[in-house]
Amino acid sequence: MIEVNKVSVTYTGLRGVRIVRNKALDDVSFTVPEGSVYGLLGTNGAGKSTLMRAMGGIFRPDTGSVIIDGRDVWNNAEVKTDICYVGDELSWYERFTVGELKTYGQNCRPSFSGEAFDRMVKALELPKERKISRLSKGMRRQVVTIFGVACCTKYLLLDESFDGLDPAMRRIIREILTDEVCDNGSSIVLSSHNVTEISEACDHILLLHGGKIVESGEIDDICDRYRKIQLVGSEGNVSREMLEKAGIAVLNFMGEGCVAQAVVRGTDEEVRAGVSKLHVNPVETVPLTLEEVFIYAMREKGYGKINAEK
Repeated sequence: MIEVNKVSVTYTGLRGVRIVRNKALDDVSFTVPEGSVYGLLGTNGAGKSTLMRAMGGIFRPDTGSVIIDGRDVWNNAEVKTDICYVGDELSWYERFTVGELKTYGQNCRPSFSGEAFDRMVKALELPKERKISRLSKGMRRQVVTIFGVACCTKYLLLDESFDGLDPAMRRIIREILTDEVCDNGSSIVLSSHNVTEISEACDHILLLHGGKIVESGEIDDICDRYRKIQLVGSEGNVSREMLEKAGIAVLNFMGEGCVAQAVVRGTDEEVRAGVSKLHVNPVETVPLTLEEVFIYAMREKGYGKINAEK
């Protein structure tokens, strides 16, 4: 498995005459279980690509470590043979034709499967003799993704692998990942800011914002930690303050008179225990979707917040 232990990364640059330091990752720790499809989900600039590069042994963390199967990935050629990292920058691949990329993989990766590569090229109807630089953005993304799959490594790290793909092709790529990778017992790490892709492709996620972890774990468990509730006051109006005084973490509140709807953090048992202290009746309590969790958790951090609450 992959263990990320207290990883922090800071970029240093110049802004005018001033030295500016930007902390891209801040004390990040989590574990990718063996055989899982793990999603890195976050806002723009959250640190997803930096984290992927640290996991692939491309960046050395300022502090902390990335351990893969008990071995530190940094400056370790042996462990890197078990990893294939496909980044979001495609220009490196553009020197090859599709066919030449296969030859490169066979020469540089002992585990590379030319048969699997050919099978996927045929299924996607990719032109083998055309330079990758002359393909559309979506086709370039298809080529590099199937290249990563064909490497047949124990760990496959895909940074924004669905970027530029139309909905039909996204589904096909997800099926390829399942058929060609999961059947081999590999572990996949996908990064994206697209909630739908992560929710449909992954079983575990890490939610990042500002270089820090907001949530991590199995998707169903994370969604169950947030709930939408409808309330009716039995003795007057329902207010946000009433819920917060009862120990309920309120992320969003809309109310009019004795009827209210709120988005809160907590399991069904925790929310009902808090509501039981008040003179209100919960009409309904349901878990949020992953997209709703993303929106409200990010809004709580001040990202994309609008003044729409009453």
